[in-house]
Amino acid sequence: MSHTRTVAVLVGSLRQDSASRKIAKAFADQAPDSLEFRFVEIGDLPHYDPDLETDTPPESWTRFRQEVASADAVLFVTPEYNRSVPGFLKNAIDVGSRPWGKAVWTDKPTLIVSTSAGALGGFGANHQLRQMVSFFNMPILGQPEVYIGNSLSLFDEAGTLVSETTAEFLRTVSEAFAGFVERNAPAVRREAA
Repeated sequence: MSHTRTVAVLVGSLRQDSASRKIAKAFADQAPDSLEFRFVEIGDLPHYDPDLETDTPPESWTRFRQEVASADAVLFVTPEYNRSVPGFLKNAIDVGSRPWGKAVWTDKPTLIVSTSAGALGGFGANHQLRQMVSFFNMPILGQPEVYIGNSLSLFDEAGTLVSETTAEFLRTVSEAFAGFVERNAPAVRREAA
């Protein structure tokens, strides 16, 4: 791979010790050097309100939009809340979708990883998120799909991934994602045109 590609990482859990955050970090640790991961804060974003979309929108909106816009790709890692994504993750998607016609998401290759303490791995959240981002023409890595169940048992007390099976799976997925990003990053498509 000829370029280092930056990946904006959005974690759908605000808790610093969350399994989703640990999985996002483990994914970054297992990934090839051709990907550079930048965790983007979403917990400080005010709820999207068109009345705030002025010449001076909230500073956190501006910061968030710039961080996502400067990335080549997006990695979402989210738990499932009530068969859907957490509300603040949906809010981040809404904030990034405005102002109209200037969405920071457009055409960015993405990977969606869902997690759950139970066995289903956040299947509902994963597919709801796919539906949301498809609106922005974001290429989504289709295979392998990533649903990580029983997430609370994968890490030791220090937050270290202890499941070699999961580590190997994350390596496989991250290699597939690196190739996918290289083929689908907007700058690459412009150069090929």
